[in-house]
Amino acid sequence: QLQASGGGLVQAGGSLRLSCKASGPIFRVNELAWYQQAPGKQRELVGSITHYGFTHYADFVKGRFTISSGNDGVTFYLQMSNLKPEDAAVYYCNAEIIREWGKVDRPENYWGQGTQVTVSS
Repeated sequence: QLQASGGGLVQAGGSLRLSCKASGPIFRVNELAWYQQAPGKQRELVGSITHYGFTHYADFVKGRFTISSGNDGVTFYLQMSNLKPEDAAVYYCNAEIIREWGKVDRPENYWGQGTQVTVSS
């Protein structure tokens, strides 16, 4: 239902763009969030974007990461710049999805499978 992609190996200071695409019948994606989980640590919110385009970022990525949505309304991006070794983690997308117009009061929540980001120093 959510497919994340775009992870890889990048040098410190470099950039990487992750993608997350929702599939299936979709009336609206209410909100799409990106999380990171480093080894031995809890999953942590990186940021999010709402259907109306409002974005929120964790302090540790402000000014370096940007979340955006594609014109199709079901593809979302996490543009990561000036990457640091501490940004290395598995990145997950999470979406709240309205499947049908008649189910706006029953959003469904999905997680993507995660994509690995490795940052070399």
